[in-house]
Amino acid sequence: FVFFSRLIFGTLYPAYYSYKAVKSKDIKEYVKWMMYWIIFALFTTAETFTDIFLCWFPFYYELKIAFVAWLLSPYTKGSSLLYRKFVHPTLSSKEKEIDDCLVQAKDRSYDALVHFGKRGLNVAATAAVMAASKGQGALSERLRSFSMQDLSTIRGDSSSTVPPSVTVRTSSKQSQPKTSRSASEGTGSSGKC
Repeated sequence: FVFFSRLIFGTLYPAYYSYKAVKSKDIKEYVKWMMYWIIFALFTTAETFTDIFLCWFPFYYELKIAFVAWLLSPYTKGSSLLYRKFVHPTLSSKEKEIDDCLVQAKDRSYDALVHFGKRGLNVAATAAVMAASKGQGALSERLRSFSMQDLSTIRGDSSSTVPPSVTVRTSSKQSQPKTSRSASEGTGSSGKC
């Protein structure tokens, strides 16, 4: 219930009225809703940390809903009050330092992005080349491992349809070492006697 209440009253309701302010081009409404969104952004940031430490506090979530209602109320004008009393003076006095930090962070993040992008491309290129070379080697090894019998069964042919020249070549290759062995054995045996 708490989540939906905050979603509806803290986000959707102000978003709709911000839309109406943009549509009507009323400067006073612009300023009102911009102050709300600035305060709400700060509240959301702060609650990220306070939720960790204060979630055990009784009625913590109900207090957060009451705070959002106080920010929205046209009678209390909570967001306007907080913005004018605290946020605007603080941001005005620290604006130069904040701008410098943001420029430095932007430059550093751009440099880091370029650096990691180059490294990522190098790693990807190296991986692609290695995969291609391993894949090519694996493919050629796989093709070498096939015998003509394997190839004929892949095509769906029987072994009798293998051309005779291939069969003869295969059988002549196999019989050559046997003949040369028997010839050398015969030569070796005749030389011994």
